[in-house]
Amino acid sequence: MDEAWLRALVAFPFGLAIGSFMTVVVARVPEGQSVLRPRSRCPRCGTELRNRDNVPVMSWLLLGGRCRTCGERISVMYPLLELSTALLVAGAAATYDRPWVAVMVALFLALMPAITWIDIERRIIPNRITYPAFLGFAAYVAIAWLFDGGTDPVRGLIGALLYGGGLFLVALVSRGMGMGDVKLALVIGVVLGSIGLRYVGVAAAGAVLFGGVGGIVALAMGRNRKAMIPFGPYMAAGAVVAAFWGERIVDWYLGSFGA
Repeated sequence: MDEAWLRALVAFPFGLAIGSFMTVVVARVPEGQSVLRPRSRCPRCGTELRNRDNVPVMSWLLLGGRCRTCGERISVMYPLLELSTALLVAGAAATYDRPWVAVMVALFLALMPAITWIDIERRIIPNRITYPAFLGFAAYVAIAWLFDGGTDPVRGLIGALLYGGGLFLVALVSRGMGMGDVKLALVIGVVLGSIGLRYVGVAAAGAVLFGGVGGIVALAMGRNRKAMIPFGPYMAAGAVVAAFWGERIVDWYLGSFGA
């Protein structure tokens, strides 16, 4: 078996576990609740979920998407969040062969589905996610650099300043850009910038491209021009594209349009 596939297979169950935790983050963090206590329970009848009913994806399938006790329907978004997180974590393990970088990118990408869901549903990107993420990843980048793990804190700082600073200027002159997007840009910039500034460029360009297409689709569907359209999901999509294909996209671009 190819080594990259082996790394992905090992990482996949860890990704499912992280995805299960992210469903708690999505449900509780915007409400200002603890993600540690109490244990997961049915929102209708309050029954605490047993371990057998809390297995990522599988429990939802076996229960038919309903609470075992009262039959309350459980949103399909929960298993989709768990599965998408696991796929992103496994993809990071397959793409990056340096352990320090692979773990960092895996944890970073694991945030993207949760942030996307929260921003679409509530039009916010909570500080309780972005602040700890930025500080945690900045510290991780510095520690990995000390151990020659493949990160560069200076590039990470530049990436955060370029992406976050650029969106901050946009937020000052635009009513459609929130400070949550700026803080998310800082997180994306410090992580992707630490492995290469070209990744940050692809992430930003991807966010603008996806956002433009999304805006056109929204207008075609009858949305008002002044309607608030969350930008976080497009930033998350750009970051995912950059993490997996950033190097190849830049090489293709320079080869096709470079001097």
